[in-house]
Amino acid sequence: MMPARGNSILIADDFAAFRGFVRSRLEENGFQNVAEASDGVEAAAKAAHLHPDVVLLDVAMPNLDGMKAAAQIRAVSAESKILFLSLYNDHDIVQSVLSDGAMGYICKSEVNRELLPAIEAALEGKTFVGAVLHRA
Repeated sequence: MMPARGNSILIADDFAAFRGFVRSRLEENGFQNVAEASDGVEAAAKAAHLHPDVVLLDVAMPNLDGMKAAAQIRAVSAESKILFLSLYNDHDIVQSVLSDGAMGYICKSEVNRELLPAIEAALEGKTFVGAVLHRA
């Protein structure tokens, strides 16, 4: 097991089982400060309160989609690094979120393999785009 990590993570996804899976992967790898949000509105509110190091955002969420939530999060927690996790394998979406300041984008199908490298890259100030997106 890796040593405990002090970095805080906010997972924002409308699918509770997916949030739980991501949380368990993070906790298995030493991340102890993990919070969850079920939509973009809740994500922005929690980011304003918690100022997480990394925010994992789904693109498609109710009430406020991930791209709009990212803009609000940047306004209330500018230091938070934003990574998108999505079912969408769409280069236009990837380019849009990266040009708006996101640090990365991975497909949900690759979370098991790419989540930790994406978080590490973001924390180092580097951009991470998942392998599936490079092949598409």
